[in-house]
Amino acid sequence: QLQLMESGGGLVQPGGSLRLSCAASGSTLDHYNIAWFRQTPGKEREGVSCISSSGLNRNYADSVKGRFSISRDTAKNTVDLRMTSLKPEDTSVYYCAVEWSPYATFCTILHDNGRYKSWGQGIQVTVSS
Repeated sequence: QLQLMESGGGLVQPGGSLRLSCAASGSTLDHYNIAWFRQTPGKEREGVSCISSSGLNRNYADSVKGRFSISRDTAKNTVDLRMTSLKPEDTSVYYCAVEWSPYATFCTILHDNGRYKSWGQGIQVTVSS
């Protein structure tokens, strides 16, 4: 059974950088689209970024374009989210999630119809001086 675990969160000053990692166990990530979401108490969950199973498509929320970068490492069975130029409004709990989609050339950061079936437990990112 696929299990996901996020790591790399923490406290960072505005303008700083963090790299989140999503590690999978129980299955390879090769045939999954993988997405990062974030949720702050009192706000709706927001899709941040995704990468298709083929690695050919990456999408980002407008709020993070140019600052965040998603990548996958098939050898390590992980997906990373590199976050730079962090802002206080990036403070949130970040979750990785997967959608079964072999050989996909497209991914979406919309969680419509419950497409993302497996989720990590989430990790806190706090951007503050």
